[in-house]
Amino acid sequence: MNLSALDPKLIALVAVVILIIVVLTWLYVRNRRHTTADLRQKFGPEYERAVLTHGSERKAEAKLADREKRVEKLNIRDLDPADRERFVKRWESLQSRFVDSPKGTVTEADDLVSSVMKTRGYPVSDFDQRAADISVDHPQVVENYRSAHEIALRVGKDAATTEDLRTAMIHYRSLFDELVQVPTMVAAKEVA
Repeated sequence: MNLSALDPKLIALVAVVILIIVVLTWLYVRNRRHTTADLRQKFGPEYERAVLTHGSERKAEAKLADREKRVEKLNIRDLDPADRERFVKRWESLQSRFVDSPKGTVTEADDLVSSVMKTRGYPVSDFDQRAADISVDHPQVVENYRSAHEIALRVGKDAATTEDLRTAMIHYRSLFDELVQVPTMVAAKEVA
């Protein structure tokens, strides 16, 4: 076949199509890297956990993106000052009882964190879903939450040591503090 016999318009069209494919491929790869970096930064350790759980970055990123979409659809709200005060007082009360009743206090802490989440608008029926939902807005403490909940489950089986119970309380406290904190915009207005 003689290349000089081909229509120059056809050659130009093929070249344009190839160029478009190359550019689209480059944009896709560039966007994918950007998404990976964004998800790594946003989810922190939860990103690595998702990769281990799902076996690949692509699958993990799809699951994390699904979590974000799910949580966007929820009606998550900040606590009003009265709810915040009520929850903080309940936390202080249960924390003060830890020395006398560590097992009961850990169980109460688990219930209190669930109550705060429910009041804020998180669905609380299934723990794994609850942890996944929390990971979207609180990725740095979700692993603490999983660990504390696992210890709380062991309390019922008499399989948690006092040190485990102490650790659970610290972990619950980290999530509790994030859930009840005053939103940044409100805190900035109060300071001004």
